[in-house]
Amino acid sequence: MIERTFAVGEEQMGEVGQRSKDIATEQFPEITWEHSHVVVDDTGVVRTYCVYDAPGEDSIRRHADALGQHTVDKVTEIAGDVSPVDFPDS
Repeated sequence: MIERTFAVGEEQMGEVGQRSKDIATEQFPEITWEHSHVVVDDTGVVRTYCVYDAPGEDSIRRHADALGQHTVDKVTEIAGDVSPVDFPDS
């Protein structure tokens, strides 16, 4: 999971998302963007929490460098997933 802080506003995130997808397709075919959560704080700062399937952190960071307009705050490997369905009512 990649935690990012963007230097653009919420209204520009559609363009940024399309460019991110295009860069991955054209330059980093080993990376698959699964989904992202976008958070806008009270001051308008956009942060994303993005889930990618990639061979390693290096390719994620190279993709981020190519995208620009943001900083990568943290890259964390996801160990697994759970949801409420995994825990039946008692």
